[in-house]
Parts: sequence; structure tokens; C-alpha cells
Amino acid sequence: MDCEGASSSRSSTPALELYKCRHFELYKREIGSLRPSLYAHRIGGCEDMVQRLKEFRRLSGHRGCVNTVHFNPSGDRLVSGSDDKQIIFWDWMAGRKKLIYHSGHEQNVFQARIMPFSDDRSVVSCAADGQVRHALISEDGRVETKKLAKHRGPAHKLAVEPGSPRTFFSCGEDGIVLHFDLRDNRRTKLVSCQNRFKSRGPLVRLNSIVINPRNPNYLAVGGDDVYARVYDLRKIGDDTPVSLYTPKHLIGFPHIHITCVAYSHQEELLVSYSDEHIYLFQRDMEVQDQTRPDDDSAAADDGRSPQVYRGHRNAQTVKGVNFYGPNSEYVMSGSDCGHIFIWKKRGGALVTMLKGDRRVVNCLEPHPHTAFLATSGMDKTIKLWAPTSVDREPFPPNADKIMERNKRSREDLSNVPFTPEIIMRVLHLQSARFVDPEAQNQDDAQEHNEEEGYYNLISTENSDEDSSDDSLGSPRECIIS
Repeated sequence: MDCEGASSSRSSTPALELYKCRHFELYKREIGSLRPSLYAHRIGGCEDMVQRLKEFRRLSGHRGCVNTVHFNPSGDRLVSGSDDKQIIFWDWMAGRKKLIYHSGHEQNVFQARIMPFSDDRSVVSCAADGQVRHALISEDGRVETKKLAKHRGPAHKLAVEPGSPRTFFSCGEDGIVLHFDLRDNRRTKLVSCQNRFKSRGPLVRLNSIVINPRNPNYLAVGGDDVYARVYDLRKIGDDTPVSLYTPKHLIGFPHIHITCVAYSHQEELLVSYSDEHIYLFQRDMEVQDQTRPDDDSAAADDGRSPQVYRGHRNAQTVKGVNFYGPNSEYVMSGSDCGHIFIWKKRGGALVTMLKGDRRVVNCLEPHPHTAFLATSGMDKTIKLWAPTSVDREPFPPNADKIMERNKRSREDLSNVPFTPEIIMRVLHLQSARFVDPEAQNQDDAQEHNEEEGYYNLISTENSDEDSSDDSLGSPRECIIS
């Protein structure tokens, strides 16, 4: 008997509450008819759980905006990267740093990823300096970082092949997708992303890359035009995408661009647009022809439209977008208003709004196995969320005004071209505001010096091509090459 069947004889309101809270699943787990792992899988997608998300811890340690947060495959460690060019490993449940090392990057770290099946000792990263770097952590705590490649322009995102400890991809504002194999430090140029709007250059400046989790032969990229492109990795050297996705009404708008793309477990493609909405595409919603931007026949017109998620605002930074729930039941995004927006994937109804930053929320990372969530933004802290609220968290009292203000700001600036150059200029101005840690107050210095659990790092400089930035004055340095 399922939950719906068990509640069919009850009145409609109690039945709805029973379904939302999944009491029947709890009953089946208690009598032994439902495995604990299956129970956790079902309960993680419950709307009631999402509405009880509450901040339960903040992680402090970075001295700049936190641009990336990522759980390791087992979920017991969190890695973060920041404008301060440091990468930190966290025991996030205990709220303690386990390792800090200088990334070797010369500018803001945009993404850091722990490679699968590496015992958390292999980390890849990319940054505003265009470099793609690899860090190896030895058992005695030594950290050695080296440059694998450098894009001609900022490199925003990496995509790790599912289950592979050695293979990953990068994309940059030079419009190039690179493939890396850590077994021989080999890199391969896979794709040059061709731009439809030649007035903006021959290549699309890329902001995001993601691999299809159910078919790793396909990867999707998004950048400074309206098209999310899907490429077949088996066709190396072919710059023609096998699929393109965009809302029909955005075709022909050269100043709207993509900040992030994400795949669901069902191979749906989620696309977030700068100063526009978020759209969810099914596999068969691809654009059929990209040769004439003003031709209505350019988009498939079968009566179906992508699901739209509204209410947030995505203009000031390169924001991420992600799924939440064990079966990708929800869509979540940060916003310029400092809130986290979580919608039902089906139907697009807003489920909850959470205050996630004093200014802007950029990154949202769901835990790989449980209902935890890590977020970061313009603040120097990482927020951790869990469904620990006794009651369902209400919407902010001024939620309608916040969303109306987001909408009004988007409409007022609809004719302003928020190009990647403008966004990168904002990021550079923000990074210029940092102060040297030696000039920070003694409380901050004491906090960094007294943290336990650090690995001991060896300071060595052995490259004249890459230079480590010693302006941070940190005693926790590493071998950089």
C-alpha cells in the first residue's frame, strides 16, 4: 500500500498533510517494511522538508567573496574557493577548517572541485586569471599545485566526468572547451563555440559547462548569447552542437546571455539567463535552426514551452542555478536581493524564500545524499541549511514587494546590455576592495592562527612561468609550479 492509497479514505485536508509530511513512509520504516536508505531518498523530496530549511551554521575563514562551494562524493567534506585565492577544506558538520592552501591562481578562484575516488587528495580549480590548476595533497599534508592550462580570458566553470578520478573539462571566455586527463597531464581542445552574432566576436564567451549525468558523452555549455549548446564528446573537432535550446521569445536578443546551465537526473536542461528568467527544457524542445534569428520558424513550435521560474533577479553577478532533492524535484537559484529561491520543478510554484546573503547569493550546492544545502555569495561566509525548523519557515513578510522590486528592476534595465565585460568589471572592483590580512584586526588574526586540524604546508617556489601571490602573507603556503 502506498501513501496515497493509505490516505484515500480520509478527508482531503488531513490526506494532504499526511502526504506532505510522509508520515506513512515513517511508519513503514519503523515497522521494517521500508529500508532506511529508501526512506531517506523519499523523504528528501518532500515539500514539507524543503519548507523547513533553516540556516544552522556559518563557516568563516575566507577574506573575500566565496565563489564556489562543493561537497566531496561522500558528503563529509566541503571545499570552497574565494576572491582571496585560497581554497579551504571544511569539516562542515563540526564547523572546522581541515586544510587551507593557496590555490596558485593570480586572481579570484571561480570554481574548485574534488575529484571522485581520490581520497579527497586531488582538487582541480579555475579562476579569473584563466588558469586551470591541479592540486595534489599528500598524506603528510604537503600540497603541490601546478598549472594544467590557461584560457585566454577568465575560466568560470569545470565539469568532472561522473565517477572518474582523472577526467574533467573546463570552459572559458575565450569560447574554448578543454578536456583534461590527469594520468598524463594531457589537455585536448574539444570545441570552439561559434558565435551567431559576429559583431560580438567569432566565439561565444562561455560561463558554464555541465555533463549529462545519465549519458556522459554529452555536455552542455552556456555563455554570452541565448543558446544553450549540447555537444557530443565522441565527435572531437566538430564545433557543431548536436542540440540548441532557448526560449522562442529570446531569439534575436544579442544582449541577453546565459550565466549557468545544469542537468537534472532525468536529463532535463536548466538554463539561467542574465536579467531574465530560468527555463527548464525537455530533451525534445531543441531549436531546429539557428541561421535566422528573426525567423519564427527557428524554434520548434509544437505547442510546448519550457517551464519558467520567476521571482528572482540575476543581473549583478554570474549566478549559478541547481536542482534540489534526490530526484531533482526542485529548482533553486540565488538572487540579487540576497534571497534563495526554491521552486517546484513541475509547475514552477515558489516553495520557499530564504535570506542567504546581505547582498547577493551566487552559489547553491545540494548535499549528494541528504537534505543539507550549502550556499555562498558576496559575504565572506558559507551558509549551511538543513530541515531543522520545528515549523514550516514562512515567506518573508515583504516577499511580494521583493519579487515586485526584482521584476521592476529587470524591466527598467531591460535595454541595458549587461555584457560579460561589465560583469567582470564589477568582479574586479569588488576584489580591489580587499585589505591585506596584516592590517585586519587582531581578532581575525587570532581566529586564523588558532584553528585546529590544518595540514602543514611546505613553502616552495619553483616556476618562473606561474607566480604565486604572496600579498596575502599567509604562512600556509604550498608547492606551486
